[in-house]
Parts: sequence; C-alpha cells; structure tokens
Amino acid sequence: MKNKYEFLLSLKMLQYEINELMVYSKECSECFELLRNKLDYLCEFMNCQDNAKQWELWGKHSEIKEYCEKLRETSVKALCDVEKYQSICACNNKLDTSDYMKLLSNSVKYEFETFCVDSKSKVVFIGSGAFPISAMAIAKEIGAEVLCLDIDLEAIELARDVTKVLGLESTVRFSSKTVDELSFVNEATHIIIASLVEDKYKILDDLKNKVAPNTKIILRYGNGLKEIFNYPLEKDLSKEWNQTKISKSESIYDTIVLERTLYEYS
Repeated sequence: MKNKYEFLLSLKMLQYEINELMVYSKECSECFELLRNKLDYLCEFMNCQDNAKQWELWGKHSEIKEYCEKLRETSVKALCDVEKYQSICACNNKLDTSDYMKLLSNSVKYEFETFCVDSKSKVVFIGSGAFPISAMAIAKEIGAEVLCLDIDLEAIELARDVTKVLGLESTVRFSSKTVDELSFVNEATHIIIASLVEDKYKILDDLKNKVAPNTKIILRYGNGLKEIFNYPLEKDLSKEWNQTKISKSESIYDTIVLERTLYEYS
C-alpha cells in the first residue's frame, strides 16, 4: 500500500504544481516557460515504465482515478494557455517558428504518410487549438487543404494569426462551427480528432452519416496512465467502424483509424 500512496502523492503534486504555474503565468509571462517545462515532465511521467506499473496496480482505485481526472483537467487547461502564449509570441516575432515546424515535420510526416495524406487530401482537424502544429505541418509539408475546428473563439483567432505569419493562410482555414454545419466535412478524405477533445463519441455520431465510406477518421486518445493528459477511448466501436490501432509506447497519445463498416452501405 505504501507504493499506492507514493503514486497518489506524485499525481497530487503534479496537479498542484501545474495549477500554480498557470496562476503564476498569468501574472508573469516568463513563467510560461516553467509551465511548458512542467508539461514536458508530465509527458515523461506518462512514458515512465515504473509509473505504468504503478498504474496497473492502482489505477482502478477511486482515489487514483479521482486525481487522474483532476490532473487531466488541469493539464488540458494548461496546454491551452501555453499554446495561446506561443501563438502570441510567434505573431510578435518572439518565437522561432521555424524550429517548431522542423520538430513538427519529423513527428508528423511519418504519421501522415501512414494515413495516406497527400496534396490532394482534404483534412478536417477537430480540436486544433491556438497553435495548430499538426494542421500547419500537413499544409506545409504535404500541401493538403486543412479545415481546423475549435470551440474556443480566442484560440481560433490566434491560430488564424499565426498561420498568416507562416504564410499558410491559403491552405489552412478555421471555424467554430460543428461538423453538422460544414459541407467540407462531406468532402473530407481525413478527419483528425485531437486527444484533448472530450466528447469523442458525440462527434463520431455526428460524423457517422456525413463522411464518405472511404474517409479515414484519425482518433487520438489516451488510455491507462496516458489518461492524465488525454481523454480516453473506452467504448467498443467495432459494430459501426472498421478499426486500425496505432499504439506507440513512447507517444504521448495513442491513435486509432476508423472507417465506416461496409454493411452500412449495403
């Protein structure tokens, strides 16, 4: 039981530290670097094998689950704040966006080659945020047309500004509308749902009768210990979707590719 409480304390401390750094960052912008570093540490914490073993032992206990959810809500808000700050810095020439794009190209290029995204693809990114790294990489490296959706109006405006700075405004567009309201969704070849999008099942229900049979839905999520920074995927989707799981132990999220089952069109 000692290990359980040691693990619980580590979750509590992470949640407390991230929350405090969010407060400090609003008072002093230089603290955003500390907040970003703490989020980087959170990612290392998720990928630590010893922590994964502790999760296997104690993850179903009520106290652990409670603080997992608290930590996730705090870390999601913190990431949103960091992205907004990065976007503002990029627009004010205080951030080397070229370094970010290089990092992005390395991490995203292989991923989207796997999903057969090319210059003729039409991509919808749901939950793109204020600094839409994946969307910008798709546009820059692959040349595909991208429509980014987010419910945060401030994030959309900031993302639109940073896209202009990078000269990608002709290929990356933004909207706060739902998938039901956008005809582009019917034409999409690929739809990406961010791991920080909470209501994944509602979105899948909305997409079910709109997407073409060959449209790939790339759903990012995090189960197990990765739930401290990602919303999980817990329901069985096999009755309505063909599924291909892409899990990497060292990734900060897991990915599943969904396509409509053929019998839906028979």
